[in-house]
Amino acid sequence: MSVRELVVLGTASQVPTRHRNHNGYVLRWDGEGILFDPGEGTQRQMLRAGVAAHDLNRICVTHFHGDHSLGLAGVIQRINLDRVPHPVTAHYPRSGQVFFDRLRYATAYRETVDLAEAPVETDGVVADTGAYTLHTARLSHPVESYGYRLVEPDGRRMLPERLAAHGITGPDVGRLQRDGVLGGVRLDDVSETRRGQRFAFVMDTRLCDGVHALADGCDLLVIESTFLDEDTALAEEHGHLTAGQAARVAADCGVRHLVLTHFSQRYADAGDGFERQARSAGFDGELTVAHDLLRVPLPKRR
Repeated sequence: MSVRELVVLGTASQVPTRHRNHNGYVLRWDGEGILFDPGEGTQRQMLRAGVAAHDLNRICVTHFHGDHSLGLAGVIQRINLDRVPHPVTAHYPRSGQVFFDRLRYATAYRETVDLAEAPVETDGVVADTGAYTLHTARLSHPVESYGYRLVEPDGRRMLPERLAAHGITGPDVGRLQRDGVLGGVRLDDVSETRRGQRFAFVMDTRLCDGVHALADGCDLLVIESTFLDEDTALAEEHGHLTAGQAARVAADCGVRHLVLTHFSQRYADAGDGFERQARSAGFDGELTVAHDLLRVPLPKRR
């Protein structure tokens, strides 16, 4: 059975707290696993969340600040220690190549796994598996940062009542799907478009065009909300978003489920205040204020 869910490994910005590990998120997408922004302690959080190195197919790093990347060394070494039997691809800003190299080879270990490096240099598609395309868009942060967007291709949903009206049953349904027409009946006559699901991951950034491009029409948007709205000036200065700003983006872009995360240590409790400000900003979809080890399923198709 295919599973599509977000596993939250950590929700802290800058420094961990007693209750929040550094960043780390795993998107389970059918048979694949994509690890986003592995901060310090990610390997241990994976153990606590029941995520194995064998579950990972991609690692996506938005930028090279420590809370988003210091866990790379441990995760990469664990992938090799466990002899993951499939290739793993790493995406990260090309401008941070020196940091990736240092983390990849931070200590001595035996390489047993094909870890492919696919750095990001510009907006666009960085991977196309057939089952999904992975897009990037530049964000606005003091160091070069990119967000990620996963898009499933649109499919077709067969309509049983229309098939029955045309007397199409059994193997003929497959022939119609394959050939597009059967005995004068077109595929469009008996089916409708099934919109592919969309997921976006937006970390450290001010408001910018890239944020909106990534969030557009998403079923699930994971987005930083480092500060509350009363600290908007701090957010702008340091290249971050507030809860209200993140929620307005989600509302404007038609997001179905919004996940707020990456909370400043100045807020001991990230619950009510972030949710209240997100609702006040006009977002009326499904809303989650993330906490460590939370699992968030993608919304069911409409």
